[in-house]
Amino acid sequence: HKMGHGTEADHGANGAGRVCIIGAGPSGLSMLCWVSKLGREGRRVPEVICYEKQSNWGGHWNNSWRTGLDQFGEPVHGSMYRKLWANAPKECYEYPHFTFLDHFKKSLPSFPPREVMLDYHEARWNKEEVKKFVKFNTAVRDVVYNKSTNNFTVVVKDLVKDEVMQGEEFDYVVIATGHYSTPNVPEFDGLTNFHGRVIHSHDYRNPEEYVGQRLLVIGSSYSAEDIALQSIKYGAESVICSYRKNPIGLVWPK
Repeated sequence: HKMGHGTEADHGANGAGRVCIIGAGPSGLSMLCWVSKLGREGRRVPEVICYEKQSNWGGHWNNSWRTGLDQFGEPVHGSMYRKLWANAPKECYEYPHFTFLDHFKKSLPSFPPREVMLDYHEARWNKEEVKKFVKFNTAVRDVVYNKSTNNFTVVVKDLVKDEVMQGEEFDYVVIATGHYSTPNVPEFDGLTNFHGRVIHSHDYRNPEEYVGQRLLVIGSSYSAEDIALQSIKYGAESVICSYRKNPIGLVWPK
């Protein structure tokens, strides 16, 4: 989301303004790549600062073994799991000016594993040298629109120092935090008395945890399909998929 527009006097050192990007995932970093590219070409670009609460870039592609809270007590952002493969053709993720062939120098299958997808994204980000714009381990705590000056004050917390920093002013704020980081966990009668384990797919990390177990997967979209197949592949005794409206429609392997 792009909002606000300050006066010329409030703009950055080159008069092009200041931009805050919240989130160093593929969306936020794509904007940084273009800022970097245009800057190298001699175009006038704004001063940009990107805040990322994780210790590394990649957003959901940044895999972590942690669930629940991270080392700073912040909610774990990513839903990535160890053996994930892309559930859409890589051609849908591809940058037209930086293709998979450009990076890997060979043809790849359309559905690569997580490591290949992250490597591809990181290659573009490294090529454009955008890490210098990112402040890692920094969580945005507040964004306020200043009506009198027509700009924004952004307050962040340095998670390493455990210190809330003084607010900084920006002409524009780009929200690139994604929208799949907060699990939606419904309540069902009987869960209180269920003696097994209950998790949301957001906290799923490794199918080998479920060897020999019987699983009930609630849902009928991409996560349900992938987790069900992986669990069976790596040794779950059985998997039952439930759905509210429509079944997955997958032809299940025997």
